[in-house]
Amino acid sequence: MVDTITGKDLHAIISEGQIQEFTKFYSFFFEKLLLTSDKYVKDLFIGEEIVQNVFLKIWETPENLEEIKSIKSYLYKSVINASINHVNRQKNIEQHHQKIAADYSEEHLIELDEENELIILLHREIDKLPPQCRKVFKLNRFEHLKYKEIAMLLDISEKTVENHIGIALKTLRKAMLAKETIYNAPSSKLIFRMFLY
Repeated sequence: MVDTITGKDLHAIISEGQIQEFTKFYSFFFEKLLLTSDKYVKDLFIGEEIVQNVFLKIWETPENLEEIKSIKSYLYKSVINASINHVNRQKNIEQHHQKIAADYSEEHLIELDEENELIILLHREIDKLPPQCRKVFKLNRFEHLKYKEIAMLLDISEKTVENHIGIALKTLRKAMLAKETIYNAPSSKLIFRMFLY
């Protein structure tokens, strides 16, 4: 499984030039790592560059991977550190933030990974909503527009906006709760409170 790959496994993949396997590894972690970087840099384009640089460094120096047991933890710590370095360069944030990132516990990284996975799953379910319903939901939950503002923007009634939100919430709650491990994940209450209430 990509999720349990070790440094030695990845070293072998790179050394043997298994580009397809490395691409699979890259694709598996990319979205989660991008969300993690964005928490710090607040810019998806910069976050994407940071994540790509982390993967590029892995590809170019695979010999550094041999002693790494948890690639997932290594990736998260690398992206977090690179993101904080970027913020420090841009805003001169105090050096102790580096220590905070270095001291992240394994438990925190697991929770962060679960939170990112939930957000990715939620966005995939939102994309399955009917177009107008999806548009209304995103304007309300992500752009924080009020029902009246959405109604004016889309030239529909406030009641129609309310109906779309109701349908979206019912559909998304049902879809997310159907995921076997979602309900018991530590981050699930936060995600539900942020987007589904």
